[in-house]
Amino acid sequence: MTFHIGAKPGEIAETVLLPGDPYRARWAAQTFLKDARLINEVRGMLGYTGTWQGHPVTIHGTGMGMSSLSIYVNELIRDYGAQTLIRIGSAGAMQPQVKVRDVVLAMSACTLTAPSNGIFKELNFAPTAHFGLLKAAWDAAERLGVPTHAGTIYSSQLFYDERPDLQEQLQRHGALCVEMEAAELYTLAARYGRRALAVLTISDHLLTEEALPADQRERSFGDMVEIALHAAFA
Repeated sequence: MTFHIGAKPGEIAETVLLPGDPYRARWAAQTFLKDARLINEVRGMLGYTGTWQGHPVTIHGTGMGMSSLSIYVNELIRDYGAQTLIRIGSAGAMQPQVKVRDVVLAMSACTLTAPSNGIFKELNFAPTAHFGLLKAAWDAAERLGVPTHAGTIYSSQLFYDERPDLQEQLQRHGALCVEMEAAELYTLAARYGRRALAVLTISDHLLTEEALPADQRERSFGDMVEIALHAAFA
């Protein structure tokens, strides 16, 4: 057990999918895993372990934002031996060619600040995905016929961001979407020598203001979870 994860030794798989929302973790585990069992509920952050096509998989919530994700990913890696960590979450599109319900694979994640930034001091470290996972996810998306984009994303430290000038520059430089966790996940994976990827479903659009209704989000997120699972065990 750790401060934030109550799982016993051996209850967390080496492959971990990481939604921000603990209820999405429960939904994904019940939908995609066989014999899923609850292994953590400390502070209401739910984690489940089961199998997918015979492979052990844990699906564990991280909460919202890089600071919260950093807590869980550090403990999953250091205390439970997680080797492959794939974020499955929602994002807001920033480019006209990226549509609501599309999937985005984050090749790299830029950010203004993250919990790990202090380590690098004046260096602008560039957090990137594990190439093997990225390629496997792209191949899986093509096989499944899911509209998918790969490129740079923006990990914001704020949900209500009041920097329209920054949004304009990110769009100008091709950032596909905005979310709140991937940059720290990629940095921690690099630090510990683990594999990481962010597979994101577009739930809303910053240009068109289109958004998925709440009752449609879970149904639309199934493609993202399936891509992540195929990528993890390619």
